Amino acid sequence: MMKNFLLCMIAVVSLVAVTSVAQARSNYDGSWDLQFVTQRGACDPIYNFSVNITDGIVTHPNLVRFKGYVARTGAVRASVTVHDKYASGSGRLSSNTGGGKWSGYSGSSRCSGYWTAQRN
Repeated sequence: MMKNFLLCMIAVVSLVAVTSVAQARSNYDGSWDLQFVTQRGACDPIYNFSVNITDGIVTHPNLVRFKGYVARTGAVRASVTVHDKYASGSGRLSSNTGGGKWSGYSGSSRCSGYWTAQRN
């Protein structure tokens, strides 16, 4: 369960963006399905879930302590901290797909890998 929670945090983190101010009505607004693949560490091998982007801001109903925005160019970077857990990621979205890298930790356990995104 802790691994799933960490991966859920990482997923949201990875789909948040570079700029510090969100643009109104982003080209990336809408629902996105994410897949996270662990390449290193003791996290689940693959984790899937969905997020929503509105006005360049990424949201997920179960995670409240993350921040970031989708840049006009589609570049994404974000980080999140919850208790002793931390995750960060970066990458790029195009009109309907995206991908990048993520890394994080929960206590002393470290994980990293790549993510892909598909617009719903």
